[in-house]
Amino acid sequence: MSEVRVRPATPEDASTIVRFIRGLAEFEHEPLSSVKVTEAEIVRDGFGPTPRFESLIAELSGEPVGFALFFMNYSTWEGTAGIHIEDLFVVDEARGAGVGRELMASVAAIARERGSSRVELSVLDWNPARVFYERLGMSHQQEWLTYRVDGSGLEVLADEAGAFEE
Repeated sequence: MSEVRVRPATPEDASTIVRFIRGLAEFEHEPLSSVKVTEAEIVRDGFGPTPRFESLIAELSGEPVGFALFFMNYSTWEGTAGIHIEDLFVVDEARGAGVGRELMASVAAIARERGSSRVELSVLDWNPARVFYERLGMSHQQEWLTYRVDGSGLEVLADEAGAFEE
């Protein structure tokens, strides 16, 4: 078995990251048209002057086979930063080779290095990877529900804002 290597993504990985995001959409049974991100947006938002996320690329035999895309969050109760993993994806052919575990361990090492109090991610209720995350020591936060506003709902809510100064 080849050794898994995890490295920080670079701007040159933008097309690979987009390909993995599209692979994740397919895995989640979403139409590819739902993935709107472009390579240029990945470069701008991940590697520009104010990065909005970071990403790791996992390689097996020198070939990219997975990624983790994450960003910092903040726990007001803990008074420390945490890491939220937005996407974790491993191509079918590399599943079971330890790629996902190495990506998760790498994110955990980054969290520890930065003094972060936790690593979080969201998992679809039907995703068999839930067992994998539980084996890593992660726990399902049953009392917390994710809420979201986007699209026209976001526009309507934003229109209600009074004068806002930054």
